[in-house]
Amino acid sequence: MSRTFRAGLVTFGLLSVADLAGPLLTDGEHPPMSIALIGSVLGLISLVLVVIAWRGERRAVVPLIVLRVLSAVSALPAFFAGDVPAAALVAAGVLIALTAAGTVLVLVPARELAGAR
Repeated sequence: MSRTFRAGLVTFGLLSVADLAGPLLTDGEHPPMSIALIGSVLGLISLVLVVIAWRGERRAVVPLIVLRVLSAVSALPAFFAGDVPAAALVAAGVLIALTAAGTVLVLVPARELAGAR
């Protein structure tokens, strides 16, 4: 397992833990509790997939990326809804940026391995 791949998994793991904390950090409106709970479920499943991928099961990577992207997409309405606090907008932006970075980090080794063959 390359350092790049591990860095991507660590990024996804941190995002997953942050999603798990979502219901505890929300005021019920930003994000709405329903979105925070959905994010928590995505975070829990993602965390399980991170552990599976860390143990060498590459087939866990695609579902992991899909779940992390779904989590990032759930943050997009913050940019279009009114009266969203600046802190929530920053958190949504960081979530989206880290999801993109984690995806790239996890996929780069796959391209490196394919090129080496």
